[in-house]
Amino acid sequence: MDEERLAVAWQTRIKHFPMEIEFDYPLDTALISLTGTACALDCAHCGGHYLKHMTPVWKAKVHKATSCLISGGCDAQGRVPVTEHLERIATWRDGRRLNWHVGFVNEEDVQAIAPFVDMVSFDFVGDDETIREVYGLTKSVADYVACYQLLRRYLPVTPHITIGLRGGELGHELPALELLSELGVDSLVLLVFIPTPGTRYADRRPPAISAVLDVLIEARLKLPHVPLWLGCMRPHGSYRQELDPLAVRAGVNKIVSPAPEAIKLARDLGLTVHYGRECCALVDQEVQPLPENTLSFPINTNH
Repeated sequence: MDEERLAVAWQTRIKHFPMEIEFDYPLDTALISLTGTACALDCAHCGGHYLKHMTPVWKAKVHKATSCLISGGCDAQGRVPVTEHLERIATWRDGRRLNWHVGFVNEEDVQAIAPFVDMVSFDFVGDDETIREVYGLTKSVADYVACYQLLRRYLPVTPHITIGLRGGELGHELPALELLSELGVDSLVLLVFIPTPGTRYADRRPPAISAVLDVLIEARLKLPHVPLWLGCMRPHGSYRQELDPLAVRAGVNKIVSPAPEAIKLARDLGLTVHYGRECCALVDQEVQPLPENTLSFPINTNH
């Protein structure tokens, strides 16, 4: 572990941000799929597995939720059918914030959903070979850049980079960071590949924690003013227990469902701890100080 670069990342963080950190537990965000469990891509890292943890839009009852994550499976071109069920989604708008995971969209789609969007979460990939192997798409990095730029013209966007997306191997992450630093980015979610049963990558291993830490450090140094969030999709257990405190030291601003070790370290470093109950990409949610001596919180098992 490069302690020197880690120290520089921490100093960069405290130079540009208040001494605060947020820990989110998205218990109040309803997970909605526009396609049920259907997805044409059968991606190597997902295989439709994560759609099983979402509620089909036609069955959803969101009256207890303060926000919704609206996602779904893709067609063969990587498009989520975002304009379907808009009348139903419109009935959820009042009093709730909506985060959309859209895949590839055109300008007409963006304009259609714009009245119902508080945030767009957009997976950003920085390498053509990774796109082909993981998603089976004929898209290129240039297509991701074009879609990202289109979305930003109309809507707030939080790009997501999955570290180790190519079956635990790194390669696309640093080019993706470089591109985003050039294109402009207001906030960034960093995820970590999880080997998932029933997928083509089921027998792979997560990326080495040292490699993940290198990406977190690079993100903080390359994007010194940008809030960095360690998202819900990352391995659990001992992996999270080791990674999460290091992420705090690397200067992230928010962690979803953190290991207790990260909460303790944050306090030891003098950070004021806040928590939220919604999807991390929904910024400006109301946060409160975490109760003293609290090192854990109920975790949404869908994440």
